[in-house]
Amino acid sequence: MKTINYICTVLIISLFTSCGSGNQKASSLFEINLDKNVNQVQLNQKIGVSIKNKKKKQIESVKYSIDGAAIPLYNDQIKFDLPTLGNKVLTARITFEGKTVDINKNLKVLSEKAPEIYSYTIINEYPHDTKAYTQGLEFYNDTLYESTGKKGQSFLRKLDFKTGKVFEQIDLDETYFGEGITILNNKIYQLTWKSGLGFIYDLKSFKKVDNFQYGKSNEGWGLTNDGSKIYKSDGTEKIWFLNPDTMTEEGYIETVTNSSIFNSANELEYVDGKIYANVYQKPSVMIIDSKTGAIEGVINFSGLSDMITKTDNWDKTNYVLNGIAYHPERKTFFVTGKFWNKMFEVQIQKK
Repeated sequence: MKTINYICTVLIISLFTSCGSGNQKASSLFEINLDKNVNQVQLNQKIGVSIKNKKKKQIESVKYSIDGAAIPLYNDQIKFDLPTLGNKVLTARITFEGKTVDINKNLKVLSEKAPEIYSYTIINEYPHDTKAYTQGLEFYNDTLYESTGKKGQSFLRKLDFKTGKVFEQIDLDETYFGEGITILNNKIYQLTWKSGLGFIYDLKSFKKVDNFQYGKSNEGWGLTNDGSKIYKSDGTEKIWFLNPDTMTEEGYIETVTNSSIFNSANELEYVDGKIYANVYQKPSVMIIDSKTGAIEGVINFSGLSDMITKTDNWDKTNYVLNGIAYHPERKTFFVTGKFWNKMFEVQIQKK
């Protein structure tokens, strides 16, 4: 038995060693070169590409791909016409002297245009609970649903947005830090921050019916949906796609501008193909293309915090804009902040 175990161990070690040496050999033979040695490009940009043949091997063919999709060459150039943006791996499959190897190059694919700047007009002001550390906000049939954070203070409630009257409320166990919510298929989905766990409630009875666990996204920040799938932010540049039936992660987009990858999407709201995302710790909201991840606009909400009354639990870290909900019948947005005493109904317009 000891002999068999020894042989198996040797085989496993040799397997991993041979795989590693194979990759090292490939990188010692070839390298992908982009014009001007760029490591980031913009969507639809054309960049010259070539293979550095370090050992003067006889190359028979080179095929390029990104995310498993073939990328054709035009006059020795690649056009970065991709369905999604962000961190990518450009792969060159090189056939030479009867052998085939893959060479990779990491790069960032950014948006074509800089985000447009938007401003707001206040339509109405409404009362907001100053004990509510707002993390999620959403309308359903003219009723407002709100989720709050902080351990021992987290709850889910539904209320009259005009008066602030609470119809029903569920207090979370003090071990959980509540985060974003969304409503789909007669269910309310709620995140927690670092517990790796979310809750599902029946919309009609307002009772918890299930839990779900996170996958590769370690934290829970914001939730929204487009009527068929759920979007989840996690404090990184990624916004994940969740299957509402299984709550498994089935892909993601990365949020980018024309100059960088951005990682601060918090509370989310989906409207007509765009994701509106509170920027963590900032008085602004991003407008994100839900398919590509491009940040197409930024709404500057500076000035709103000057219109609220600061209460005893105020501090500059906690007392920030968070919470955005779209009212489809009124065609306006509702925004508030953590511990704010007001909620604002606004219209958005280009500056």
